[in-house]
Amino acid sequence: MATTKTTTTAKKATTKKLSTFEKLSAINVNKYAEKKNGLTYLSWAFAWSETKKHCPDATYSIGGTDYDEATGFMCHTSVTIEGETLEMWLPVMDGKNKSMKKQRYSYPTRYGEKEVEGATSFDINKTIMRCLVKNLAMFGLGIYIYAGEDLPVVEEVVTTKATTPKATTSSKPSLNKGDAKWNAIVSFVKENSTIGLDNIVGKISTKYTLSEDAITEIKVILKATKELTSK
Repeated sequence: MATTKTTTTAKKATTKKLSTFEKLSAINVNKYAEKKNGLTYLSWAFAWSETKKHCPDATYSIGGTDYDEATGFMCHTSVTIEGETLEMWLPVMDGKNKSMKKQRYSYPTRYGEKEVEGATSFDINKTIMRCLVKNLAMFGLGIYIYAGEDLPVVEEVVTTKATTPKATTSSKPSLNKGDAKWNAIVSFVKENSTIGLDNIVGKISTKYTLSEDAITEIKVILKATKELTSK
């Protein structure tokens, strides 16, 4: 009886507790993200609900909105998770990503003068919520979007061996069917089936070295997804 108890205690002691960043950065947010004018926007409702699911003690506060006649409005937020507080800021911008001010103004372009409307309370409110999403990215949620990538961060499983490791020709980790990160890859393939096999493989290959078996399995998943959506 004593031996069993000791073994159980030892297992609990060796279980690694994931940090806030490790938990949130592994979440795939792709299907909740939208692209507009070259920028990617993540739904604030999804971002906050996912954060609370994984970090129930999370709180946020609105730091207010500053205004400068030359640069326009700047919104501020702060988020606290497990005793750590991080702040973020974001300018109020129009659909062309131009800073909005109190009054309408124009700016020169190669095609003539372009106008930017004056900011409203609606514009400021939208920016505050986008700022909150950006704030949550500092804790890991959807941070890969801001890095210009399309794949979530997945923790690598590292094993220590007594033998000297062999030299590799690539610094990228290998990817095989059944790996710890495979489920995230499957989700990525399904959510991006419309861009085609070559593009999917190309995007994944920027972070991982694909085995032949992995590429074959991606083809199978892609085919099944297309057949399902065509019904």
